[in-house]
Amino acid sequence: MNEITATKMNEEAGNAGSPDLNPSAATGRKCIGGSMMDAACRNSISGSMNAPVRRRKGIMGGTFDPIHNGHLKLAACALDQFRLDEVLFLPSGNPPHKQGRSDGATNEQRLEMVRLAIAGYPRFVLDEEEMHRCGLTYTKDTLILLNEQEPDTDFYFIIGADSLMAFDSWYHPEIICKYCHLIVAVRDGVNISRIRRKMEELGERYGASVFLLKSPEIAVSSTNLRQMIRKRQRIGHLVPQAVADYIETHDIYGGIRI
Repeated sequence: MNEITATKMNEEAGNAGSPDLNPSAATGRKCIGGSMMDAACRNSISGSMNAPVRRRKGIMGGTFDPIHNGHLKLAACALDQFRLDEVLFLPSGNPPHKQGRSDGATNEQRLEMVRLAIAGYPRFVLDEEEMHRCGLTYTKDTLILLNEQEPDTDFYFIIGADSLMAFDSWYHPEIICKYCHLIVAVRDGVNISRIRRKMEELGERYGASVFLLKSPEIAVSSTNLRQMIRKRQRIGHLVPQAVADYIETHDIYGGIRI
């Protein structure tokens, strides 16, 4: 993990936001012969060429209350740009920063909405591990467990720029950086210089491996969706239809027609 530090961004990113963006535009990578050679995702270049190739899995964490089209677009971009084998959707069970949540869906409802949303995507996988854990759930514990269960896999945790800037406040960030790479979703108009400085800072402080993900503009959030439903505004164009139907059928967030 610590063989790579995020200290450099390829300026030749090309088609920003396009799902065909070459993943070599991410930071901390070396392009050799036009192909990606990632020390954290492949065996050492100096090692045996016959060594098994490691798997890559992205992680989309969150309360998903509710899951929406923005989550799916972000996961699809990461899947393509970083050549991931699959993306795990990991609904949080009882995160310390979301204590006292009383205006949302139940755990069971959140799980079902994720299940419905990703049903048509064979490389999107629902992981229920955090939902069944007792007490507070921390990202570092989840990553340790995943690495123990799948020692032949490299994990890429997908976060937003805001989360990157607040990463020092996460519980044991040094352990998180030991057990996964970070993929940071950025949009056009974002202050890349500021993000790059933070990436370099985390690389120096924690040995973090941080990469940029060019993503489309996602003008939707779960908080806004809950507010829209309560205001009797339609959200059917912002969530998968199966999720919209489930919200209405089960009278979640106010039980009005959406």
